[in-house]
Amino acid sequence: MAKDIYQAMQLGLVDHRWNMDYGKLYDFICGEDAIARLWGSPPPGDSFWKMLDRKGFNPTVYEKNYSNHEKKVDVAVAGRMTKDAYTVLDKSKDEIILVSGDTDYVPVVTDLVSEGFKVEVAFWDHAGRELVESASKFISLNQFHDHLTR
Repeated sequence: MAKDIYQAMQLGLVDHRWNMDYGKLYDFICGEDAIARLWGSPPPGDSFWKMLDRKGFNPTVYEKNYSNHEKKVDVAVAGRMTKDAYTVLDKSKDEIILVSGDTDYVPVVTDLVSEGFKVEVAFWDHAGRELVESASKFISLNQFHDHLTR
């Protein structure tokens, strides 16, 4: 047993009984009225896929590499955030919500915030410190753990 998430990550401990429900995460973060770009790779059978059908989304799916790791996704997300910020969004009323704790996003978040966009980051409390500090606001998902899992 690990004493906290940091030790579990360091030791490579995984609880295979725990599963994030990405459909619930989407509903929690976006609600009914939001326009969302969706990325990542929820597992088959997740409520996320039914939500995509229900909302009429046509997702782009990137294949995982030979090690079963996502590739291209972080760059695609950063590019889409930037493109949408300058072509679709009204910085006086719209906000960008990034669900990630990865510090690879620090440059794009920092740039968008410095340009006057509201960029919120939602993730577990072990999100990268630099990313949390660069965001307009940080939303901790820790307190919603039971709601976001299946």
